[in-house]
Amino acid sequence: MTMTANVDAAGIHISTLVLAEHEGGCIKSSSISSIEAANSLGENNSISMLLAGSGSSLQEAATHAASCHPSVSQVLVADSDKLKYPLAEAWAKLVEMVQNAGVYSHILAASGSFGKNILPRAAALLDVSPITDVIAISGSHQFVRPIYAGNALSTVRYTGEPPCMLSIRSTSFPVPSETRSSAAPISQVDLSTFGGGTLNKARFVKLTSQDSERPDLGNARIVVTGGRALKSAENFKMLEKLAEKLGAAVGATRAAVDAGFVPNELQIGQTGKIVAPDLYMAFGVSGAIQHLAGIRDSKVIVAVNKDPDAPIFQVADYGLVGDLFEIIPELQEKLPEKT
Repeated sequence: MTMTANVDAAGIHISTLVLAEHEGGCIKSSSISSIEAANSLGENNSISMLLAGSGSSLQEAATHAASCHPSVSQVLVADSDKLKYPLAEAWAKLVEMVQNAGVYSHILAASGSFGKNILPRAAALLDVSPITDVIAISGSHQFVRPIYAGNALSTVRYTGEPPCMLSIRSTSFPVPSETRSSAAPISQVDLSTFGGGTLNKARFVKLTSQDSERPDLGNARIVVTGGRALKSAENFKMLEKLAEKLGAAVGATRAAVDAGFVPNELQIGQTGKIVAPDLYMAFGVSGAIQHLAGIRDSKVIVAVNKDPDAPIFQVADYGLVGDLFEIIPELQEKLPEKT
């Protein structure tokens, strides 16, 4: 495992380790967004991607990682049964080991459940303070992040010891369309000293997921969201049928999730997922500040609510005051069948 140190215009050595999440043999787009963010840290930045897991799926993901972005300098692969599942304890130990071997100036991860799970624990092991939810990078050690549910932006300068650890809001760093003309080199991480009692403090129990042909909520071009006004899980199926016609992802407010209408992976907002679709349609969503924090980057926001004073109308590009139980069926009737 090798690392090349580069120097930016300010004379600072820049080398970045991106913690990559993969599924089904492919790197998730949020991790590719982290590579795009790393490009803003400085010129001549040597960017390495770290993948962990076991088996053929990991090797397929490594091949994808090597060609997923033109800025990737190398791909580091940690293949072990101890890393089969993305548990924070094992991943944090791995990050500490790779950092001690490579001495990177920056370590980045997407600001999703994967990054939020691993980064704080890894930062504690390395005795540094991470900077979370970065939406803009203005230098190798100066970053912008939202505060107060996105109502204000804070510019933060990191003055601590390396590595500077960041979680990146992927919606702020769109994935480029171009790929590499030639694959980056792939190296195996030496795991001969990896292990210890800390890895036994947590264990994988099970993974539950729903099979759906709809696009992923975090990357969808169209998102259709329902609030507590839908009243039941059965009524949410009406929204799902609309989403199928639009080729959209389905989201929900925290109130709808807490009421048990939909699973929590569909929650959008400050404590859920951050989305930035071309079209965001909100049905029966009041527009609480915590929810608005998750949709601010949407290109066009359409709101349907029977309360004309609902806060959602203050941020909506188009608003319709009416009963969603009448409007959604009418929309379904007028929309052409998806082809």
